[in-house]
Amino acid sequence: MKGFPEQARVELQNPQLRRNLGVATSAIQAKRERAVAELDDWERLREAGAAIKTRALADLPRQLERLEAAVVAAGGIVHWARDAAEACAHVTRIARDHQVDEVLKVKSMATDEIGLNDALGAAGVEAIETDLAELIVQLAGDTPSHILVPAIHRNREEIRRLFARTIASGESLTSEPADLAAAARRHLRARFLRARMAVSGANFGVAETGTVVVVESEGNGRMCVTLPDVLVTVMGIEKVLPDWRDLEVMLQLLPRSSTAERMNPYTSLWTGVREKDGPREFHLILLDNGRTDTLADEVGRQALRCIRCSACLNVCPVYTRTGGHAYDSVYPGPIGAILTPQLRGLRAAPTLPWASSLCGACYDVCPVKIDIPSVLIHLRGRVARERARTDPESAAMRLIGRVFADRRRYERAQRLLRLGRGPLGRGAATVPGPLRAWTTSREQPHIPAQNFREWWLAR
Repeated sequence: MKGFPEQARVELQNPQLRRNLGVATSAIQAKRERAVAELDDWERLREAGAAIKTRALADLPRQLERLEAAVVAAGGIVHWARDAAEACAHVTRIARDHQVDEVLKVKSMATDEIGLNDALGAAGVEAIETDLAELIVQLAGDTPSHILVPAIHRNREEIRRLFARTIASGESLTSEPADLAAAARRHLRARFLRARMAVSGANFGVAETGTVVVVESEGNGRMCVTLPDVLVTVMGIEKVLPDWRDLEVMLQLLPRSSTAERMNPYTSLWTGVREKDGPREFHLILLDNGRTDTLADEVGRQALRCIRCSACLNVCPVYTRTGGHAYDSVYPGPIGAILTPQLRGLRAAPTLPWASSLCGACYDVCPVKIDIPSVLIHLRGRVARERARTDPESAAMRLIGRVFADRRRYERAQRLLRLGRGPLGRGAATVPGPLRAWTTSREQPHIPAQNFREWWLAR
């Protein structure tokens, strides 16, 4: 991982990206505000959503065991995956057991997180994305840049040119959305009809009944979870809900916060397998991949309440200028700034807790009331404390701390600063070593001819 500052500098040089993001996120956010304003009890729904997720996480081992038992009772098969490698191995083995060379994919953050497409490709199995935005990203050899709209960084003309050289070669194609969607539909329809295996993610899994839930807007997910003989769902363990009635709250919060709709156009729910109805074989893979470690952090664990609505991305002044690729993670924006470092480990993503502002806009729109600014501060503190003692910035701060802790040293440093003999006295542009980077975003205050202490002594 290059680090957010370096990645962001690259993305900020792309004016087309900023225009695409500005138009798209502004439109989504405006629609969301209107959809939310229709409900008088929106804040009570947020409180309820936060309480449901908090209760599930507090009792996570038992709820997962309940979910496993219910899925098995309904004819499904449950697998546990400690990390990405185990999860990919499960899916690859299932594909080999059924001798398939291609699988359909429902849009899934979890499968992107574990790099499933690459793992299947290495085993000779082609993964075919069926979500329109995910298909665009796949055809371009790109990576997602938004939780809800993975191809948000591309405009219609860019997509037309991409389709013209890939799935719609030789066709007369305009940049109208209906034309582009029709081209994708023609490309996918034959694949839906011949598919023998599909892989989905899960928005929710209900422990009480063993039901898995996927919400989407295009209908491709419905085709994937009903037509193939074999269905495999990769679900992060934090997606479990204790009871069926919890869906009443979640299915109101999610669509209004994500697509700004009162209800998702397609909400698919399935429980195990049934004779002559849908897949003949269902596998549920319960994915940890850093979630247990995240749960152990009393402050940071609230990131696991996330229901992947992406509302925080659309209001974040950092994300809307840099885009998702700057985060080098499948989870960009404010939620990615707190979730990715915890899933990967702080040492693998030490700059991400600084990749979001502390303005609080993300907390205001979060449907399950994740206090992202507080978690950002908490993780920044953890990064600072876990740095090696030889880290240049830590060493500089310890030195400054020694100066500030002693009155005489502090006053002597003030006099040296006025004379231009201290490191900051020469100005930020000439500060040597690691302090040069530290001062690039901090304006040096004016140094008065007489400081307060000297003024006080003189009187």
